[in-house]
Amino acid sequence: MAEDNQKEAIKKAAKLIKEAECLLFTSGAGMSVDSGLPDFRGPEGFWRAYPPMAKLGLKFEEMSNPQWFSRDPTFAWGFWSHRINLYQKTIPHQGYQILKTIGESKKDNYFVFTSNVDGHFLKAGFPAEKIYECHGCVDYLQCTIPCCDKIWNTSEFSIPKIDENTFKAIEDLPKCNRCGELARPNVLMFGDMRYVYTRDQKQEGFFYSWRAQNNNKKLVIIEIGAGQYVPTIRRNGEIISRKTGGSLIRINRSKEDAKVPGDDDVAIVLGGLEALKEIQAALS
Repeated sequence: MAEDNQKEAIKKAAKLIKEAECLLFTSGAGMSVDSGLPDFRGPEGFWRAYPPMAKLGLKFEEMSNPQWFSRDPTFAWGFWSHRINLYQKTIPHQGYQILKTIGESKKDNYFVFTSNVDGHFLKAGFPAEKIYECHGCVDYLQCTIPCCDKIWNTSEFSIPKIDENTFKAIEDLPKCNRCGELARPNVLMFGDMRYVYTRDQKQEGFFYSWRAQNNNKKLVIIEIGAGQYVPTIRRNGEIISRKTGGSLIRINRSKEDAKVPGDDDVAIVLGGLEALKEIQAALS
């Protein structure tokens, strides 16, 4: 019975996409899992990926906090060095190309709104002007102070190696190109009052411009792997669909997280890559 329901959900999703005039792709951490990136869902998921944090009893939201850059810079940079290296060496899965192809089929009238900081949409070939990374990206660094509103590409810096036992950086830490103080990723962390919004605001401008251009067009939102723990993506998708009269296709491995607010919306209880392959087949 559940399998039949999923088949019907895939068919309905494909029909909505075919009828859409524009598409908004939104994603949370679940989108990255199929590329092999760790799932931080709950403290156990985070601790599996970072055993030293389990010994200290630190949760993800406690570790992903800018206070560590002043309290223990080598510990902060050990955590972020690992994430930067992991995200940059990981290849985005096939689902990104499926989304891109679907978007291009709508006369290129699509946009990406993601809370993921791995930079994988850009890496997968999506145009920079069609991406809004609302929590920043590890591909850029900023000053920890910050002394200015400038950001720099991570490739301009030597990312320190780490001690795998302690997860502390064991090399010189990146410094701000302008003032020489400690640098940090240009990522919006928990309790972050020093995040530099320069790139964020530029992307946000592209996003609002795209929405304005499509204000009266039939919109379908395809949301992938956005959980309720950090609900930025879910809430924005629901608000936009409600305001525009659009439809929401919500893809999530969790039955609870796949629940949708409206009768015309679609819940698909599958992983992102599997669901996108099924939708692609139904569109053919």
